Amino acid sequence: MTRVAVAQIGSRVFDTPATMQRLRDIVAEASEKQVEFLVFPEAFIGGYPKGLNFGAVVGSRTPEGRDDFLRYSESAISVPGPETEEIGELAASAGMTIVVGVIERDGGTLYCTAVYIGADGSLVGKHRKLMPTASERLIWGQGDGSTLEVFDSPAGRYAATICWENYMPQLRLATYQQGIQLWCAPTVDDREIWQSSMRHIAYEGRMFVLSACQYLTRADCPDDYEAVQGNDPETELIRGGSVIVSPLGEVLAGPIYGESALLVADIDLADQVRGQYDLDVTGHYSRSDIFQLTVNTEPRASVRRVAEISD
Repeated sequence: MTRVAVAQIGSRVFDTPATMQRLRDIVAEASEKQVEFLVFPEAFIGGYPKGLNFGAVVGSRTPEGRDDFLRYSESAISVPGPETEEIGELAASAGMTIVVGVIERDGGTLYCTAVYIGADGSLVGKHRKLMPTASERLIWGQGDGSTLEVFDSPAGRYAATICWENYMPQLRLATYQQGIQLWCAPTVDDREIWQSSMRHIAYEGRMFVLSACQYLTRADCPDDYEAVQGNDPETELIRGGSVIVSPLGEVLAGPIYGESALLVADIDLADQVRGQYDLDVTGHYSRSDIFQLTVNTEPRASVRRVAEISD
């Protein structure tokens, strides 16, 4: 048996040091419960600015919106960087693999990224969200196929599919094909229909789904945070809904709403094999003679420098 967990917790928006303290506290709690594999929500470090419009309408941006983007950028982190190094130290101390959603700053662009920290403390890899949704496109760049990779851990093979990436059938298929066992779904989607999606994906891919959603209130944001939801400190901006699901679509933990929580489940990876007995969508149930998917895993770059070759 393997003990896994998802953290339902919100950021301190625009306050990365305070968010890191929340991460330390959750890792300590998970370590006490002998968790081997831990998933944090989407955009946990760096924050998900729910309710802000960044001063944008079609054809125009305001100076105030640019100031909001400035402090959002200042809350983002580099990967690798000091924050990932510290998470690595925590992971190594606990012997725990950690997946955490961050806002990654690379040059002048921000990315919604999932960072993978190994149980030995190493930065194993990362995944940049391929397709920001709606207004997220104002503040986040697009990832590319170079981060669509599944990694090994003592708890099982894993990767992260961030929020509405879970609704991209091609991405799911490309990930299933790599033999994933722990499907990490960091999100801020707190709607009821998300639960149906998580159960469907677990059943379709015949693997364990670990979905971590933020629980964020207006009190977690600065006083000058002009969210459309208003300024009542008790207002829930993101209400949670974290869940752990088995390869046969059975809910093992959660969902839970309206509070911060650590959801823990003991899983048996052999259940994946039991599930694939009658459904393996990239194997015996694939009909590859009819359907094929091509995935471009080349890193995307706007500038390529090629050295001159002289005789």
